Amino acid sequence: MTAERSLARRLRSWVVGLLILAVLGVSAMTLWNSEWLKAPRALWELSRLPPPDALPVPVEGVAARRIADTFGAPRGRDRTHAGVDIFAKRGTPVRSVTRGVVVAVRDTGLGGRQVWVVGPARERYYYAHLEDWRAGLREGEVVAQGDLLGYVGTTGNAAGTPPHLHWGIYGAEGAYDPLPLLKAWKPSAQR
Repeated sequence: MTAERSLARRLRSWVVGLLILAVLGVSAMTLWNSEWLKAPRALWELSRLPPPDALPVPVEGVAARRIADTFGAPRGRDRTHAGVDIFAKRGTPVRSVTRGVVVAVRDTGLGGRQVWVVGPARERYYYAHLEDWRAGLREGEVVAQGDLLGYVGTTGNAAGTPPHLHWGIYGAEGAYDPLPLLKAWKPSAQR
């Protein structure tokens, strides 16, 4: 009888252990898929994607051929232009060029009203000089390609210039020229 009791105890231990593992697994999956972890989950998923090789123009109604390549142009004595300026009528909608997570919504410095979005390959997309943000836009929000972020304006150091969006992309090595990605976008590509 001792051997039978020992076997029964071991079997019970295995069953209890498996039940605990099953409960922990279901709990982990429930937590991972919860609204609470939506942004961290999206960041993890986006970090595993390659950087895009084509992107739509973020300013509604503007064609890539209308954008001057000013990336790297001198700006004052101590800096260069780390993006492109996309001119449009004040208040023109500015949309996210990719799926991403909003990591900053702020009104500060040279960019004035600005939004930062982290997208595929953990690249950061910078939308600056906005007249205003979309109502309710917040840090930690997961956005889809084409979602409204704000509106073209002249905030920050753009005061006194024609309304435009300063738009830049920052990869692992820093800012790089985003215009080739805009020119590579085919209108038939799905948004």
